[in-house]
Parts: sequence; C-alpha cells; structure tokens
Amino acid sequence: MFTVYALYSEKFNKIYVGYTSNIEQRLLAHNELETKGYTLRYRPWKLVHSENFKDKASAMKREKELKSAKGREFIWNIIG
Repeated sequence: MFTVYALYSEKFNKIYVGYTSNIEQRLLAHNELETKGYTLRYRPWKLVHSENFKDKASAMKREKELKSAKGREFIWNIIG
C-alpha cells in the first residue's frame, strides 16, 4: 500500500506533498532523521492530509494532482 500525504509547517506557513510506502517512517524522516533537503529547513511538520492507494502508479498520479494549483488550494482549505 502507498500513502499520499500533505504536511504543514505552521512555523513557516509551508506545505509539502509526497508519497511513501511507510508513512510512519517517512514522517520520522521529515521531522528528525533527514540531514539535507527541503523539509529539513521548515521543521516541524504536521500531517494534515493522507490518502491510501493499492499501487504506486495511482499514488504518484494523486501526488501530482495535489501538487497542482488546484491540489494546493485543496490542501490550504484543509489547513484553514
């Protein structure tokens, strides 16, 4: 199973969209384990949205949708 997720950094007012096959490990990486990359700069991250998919192709398609202008608007509406 694959999870598409949206993270929010309240401190920096940033969002991040990604997908993974292990959401718990990925959240830990974003908030504690990573030593380089985009998400390192904007910690801490809070999970604000997730969707599960049976296959990687479907997850990648949805991730792309959420990264579009309409998808980001959807995420900002969740955040409020």
